[in-house]
Amino acid sequence: MKVLLIGASGTIGSAVKAHLSQRHEVISIGRKSGDFQVDISDSASIRHLFEQTGRFDALVCAAGSVNFAPLADMNASDFDLGLRDKLMGQVNLLLIGREFANDGASFTLTSGILNRDPIRTGASAALVNGALDAFVKAAAIELPRGLRINSVSPTVLVEAMDSYASFFRGFKPVCGADVALAYAKSVEGLQTGQTYNVG
Repeated sequence: MKVLLIGASGTIGSAVKAHLSQRHEVISIGRKSGDFQVDISDSASIRHLFEQTGRFDALVCAAGSVNFAPLADMNASDFDLGLRDKLMGQVNLLLIGREFANDGASFTLTSGILNRDPIRTGASAALVNGALDAFVKAAAIELPRGLRINSVSPTVLVEAMDSYASFFRGFKPVCGADVALAYAKSVEGLQTGQTYNVG
């Protein structure tokens, strides 16, 4: 399969690439690195990406930004980054990408554990993650041509604990290789409308 991997240089993306590239052609895409570049918060940038990459069999997005801040300090504008980037960026990958997807292609989005198990400063992430998982479930019932969509909702990764341990006290981290299996299940399996929780 021809797999477009957005966020390929990140912690999750690197693990997904290592796993899927054993069997498939993986195109690495990043904001500033990779074979192609994209800003998922910009619809024009997304369309330009697909015009460059052409038709594909699977798209995996392991990218998306949100603000982490105490709720007491947040106003509406503090939610904009997550809504524009991680949420609508991934939604637009489907809305625009379906025009370029081969019949039976899959879309795999990334949400996260925080809507199931919240942390302090994580309100924006929890909102976006919950919305993504709900979107996947609803979008799956309307997609034509055998197109599929799923999300992967990982906990914190072992490889990221040096940076994030103070936010995730009491959480059991998982290794990137285990998280990559959930993405492989979405890409190579038959299910749609699912959220694969890891951890």
